[in-house]
Amino acid sequence: MATKILVTDDISQAGLDILSGLEGAEVVVRTNLTPDELKEAIADADALVVRSQTRVTRDVIDSANKLKVIGRAGVGVDNIDLEAATRRGILVINAPDGNTIAAAEHTFAMMISLARHIPAAHRDLLEGNWNRKKWVGVELRGKTLAVLGMGRIGTEVAKRAKAFGMTVLGYDPFLTEERAQSLGVKRCDLDTAIREADFITVHTPLTKETHHMIDAGRIAQMKEGVRLVNCARGGIIDEMALAEALQAGRVAGAAIDVFEQEPLPIDHPLRRCPNVVLTPHLGASTVEAQENVAIQVAEEIVHVLRDDTFEHAVNLPSLSQRQKERLAPYLALAEQLGLFAAQLAQGAPSSMTVRYAGDASDPDGGYLTRTVLKGFFSFQYDGEVNYVNAFRYAEDAGLRVQEVRESRGRIYTNEIEISVATDNGTHRVTGTVLGEYGPRIVELDGYPIDTPIQGILIYTRHEDRPGMIGRIGTLLGDRDINIAGMQVGRRETGGEAVMLLSVDKSVPQDVIDEIAKHPGIRLVRAIEL
Repeated sequence: MATKILVTDDISQAGLDILSGLEGAEVVVRTNLTPDELKEAIADADALVVRSQTRVTRDVIDSANKLKVIGRAGVGVDNIDLEAATRRGILVINAPDGNTIAAAEHTFAMMISLARHIPAAHRDLLEGNWNRKKWVGVELRGKTLAVLGMGRIGTEVAKRAKAFGMTVLGYDPFLTEERAQSLGVKRCDLDTAIREADFITVHTPLTKETHHMIDAGRIAQMKEGVRLVNCARGGIIDEMALAEALQAGRVAGAAIDVFEQEPLPIDHPLRRCPNVVLTPHLGASTVEAQENVAIQVAEEIVHVLRDDTFEHAVNLPSLSQRQKERLAPYLALAEQLGLFAAQLAQGAPSSMTVRYAGDASDPDGGYLTRTVLKGFFSFQYDGEVNYVNAFRYAEDAGLRVQEVRESRGRIYTNEIEISVATDNGTHRVTGTVLGEYGPRIVELDGYPIDTPIQGILIYTRHEDRPGMIGRIGTLLGDRDINIAGMQVGRRETGGEAVMLLSVDKSVPQDVIDEIAKHPGIRLVRAIEL
């Protein structure tokens, strides 16, 4: 029986040729399907290839009787229900590298167009005018560019900015000083980058941490006459706040390729701003990029269907049955500990030591380290990091990773411990799996503690003296933040103690800042898992 590969969005012929080259494959191209037509077409498909148009919902996935893999010819998988695919054991792969250069070049095209008023001058000329004085622009040379997010695309933008004679500020929680120096970039925090920049370009994924990262408050911190560029994801910049700042003249201009709602609504206020450059999500729209992502995802699908090694899995590690059985209880623990450690440590990480004990010290535990790194880097690069490319993210960040294996743990027989060194110090978290109670934290920065590793948490390190816990509880209560649980760890009375509070909703940064001001508080973190 033929292997059916269903393609429901337009992809390059080069990718189709690779799929057709799979022995016994039948490549069926059907675009612009309705949801019902898609459910019918996918019923007997072994593989599905999409770009961004096709919505692969739970209903669609549940209609697939033999689907093994979904391939996204691009980076983002927002149009695919990952949870439903994972539940059904369907592999989801993407093509994370194919459009890097296209996105970086489009960013620069937008920046130059913005600086020199090219679209507006073009329209004006077509209308019969010759207004040379009206369209006087600014040079990029000598200006300061803030690159917010120094991943693959941000790095390529920084390289091009240096060639234009710009001073480049790089903000990224995982950017080390060594890496910044090698790129000729000045590493700085977000607020500094925003205050000092003449141009700002964003290259972060869209997560709950980066949603409206550039809001009215941050815009107010910027230089008057700043210019903003977003070719990353809609929602990183608060579009309403940006439109107001453009109309008021505080922001000299903006070049936007991605929007919170696409297509951009006809009545959107950005359409009424004369000092903007708008494009309809063209960052990856080059002949070369479309061919690259099509080839990359087609090759991956062929590997999966042949049971060969694949690289760009978004939702599942490639494990043997024996590995799955032995390591399954620890995969969730490893990923949650990694995500916890990223929020606990804060700052540019230089080294990580992962200690495995008991059953978690299996020689195949390299998969667990990939899972730890996936959780760790997902905090900043949500949606981009998978089980296979996690080590590459560590390498790009200059993070040295070491594994230590022991036959027995220090607290429980089976343990995973993560120690992360950053420019802000070293932090350590230890966890285990306790039968029906699931993954738990059992030690934190050397203090014994016992709590589920889930939900929204507040971590403090403080002086162990009467009234400390009460003052924090009162402050949270005043802000209508309910405490669901509390664990305190200490070594001696009157010394230092740690506390983990489980709360019912996200904690605003100003609340964390207020807690940090209390006498005796030495460290406070908000952590969401």
